[in-house]
Amino acid sequence: MEILQQLFFYLVALVSVISGFLVIRCKNPINSAISLVMTFFCLAMFYVMLHAPFMAAIQLMVYAGAIMVLIIFVIMLLNLGSEVVGRYRHAVTGAFIASGLMFFQILILIKKGDVSTVPGAINAEVVETVGHTELIGKALFTDFLLPFEIASILLLVAIVGAVVLAKRDV
Repeated sequence: MEILQQLFFYLVALVSVISGFLVIRCKNPINSAISLVMTFFCLAMFYVMLHAPFMAAIQLMVYAGAIMVLIIFVIMLLNLGSEVVGRYRHAVTGAFIASGLMFFQILILIKKGDVSTVPGAINAEVVETVGHTELIGKALFTDFLLPFEIASILLLVAIVGAVVLAKRDV
């Protein structure tokens, strides 16, 4: 059973990396947005593999659903589908070098780090007794209420800005 889980993880990771690569390589913004949706689905699968079904559902509803609809709406509103942005070879090469260095740094941190053994107030037993949803709700509306509200205001400003930019051209 362990081998099948690892095989499934590597398959989802491969699809995630390929779809993430397609996000930056597609010339059509709609195709890039669809690749981003696939990346969000892969991230939701990772949440399911980590036994966090609430986070997987929120990932699908908020990011793959609402945010991507908003992004596609703005792309269509601004009519970016007809423009093809030229790519510069040195920028793509620099991005590959930077991503390769970050990949190796993450591998070193995973191999030598002690991420899972950090003691804290919330451990596996607390999550099993209380539940994911209640713990996330308490943290969101007590400790992180101000950042949550700031993020919602920033999203509102982005929507208004996109509409204002689109109305200038019409």
